[in-house]
Amino acid sequence: MTNKIYYLASCSTCRKIIKSLPNSDRLKFHDIRENPITEQELEELHSLSGSYEALFSKKAQLYKSLDLKNKALTEDDYKKYLLEHYTFLSRPVILLNGEIFIGNTQPNILKLTKALASV
Repeated sequence: MTNKIYYLASCSTCRKIIKSLPNSDRLKFHDIRENPITEQELEELHSLSGSYEALFSKKAQLYKSLDLKNKALTEDDYKKYLLEHYTFLSRPVILLNGEIFIGNTQPNILKLTKALASV
């Protein structure tokens, strides 16, 4: 399993997080707009996270514009939307030594920074 970061190059939050990470040069960078996530990659993320919903961003503008909050989404729905449009992936998603870090919450980034410092 490759140490990898799924991110959006145009996202200022992603850029800020990447800039703050130690040893980020040891990660393979995957811009999800330029290179959409494949079903195989999504399956790998799913196996580590335990659900598609955990990978899904409910903050995405498209989530709001499609009024998805008022729909009862299933795991299959989350998977479908994640494969259809990059904006639905909670960013960044980092795979590091078999562990997954999803999103930009402060506790998640602190845990990731600590894990990367020892790589």
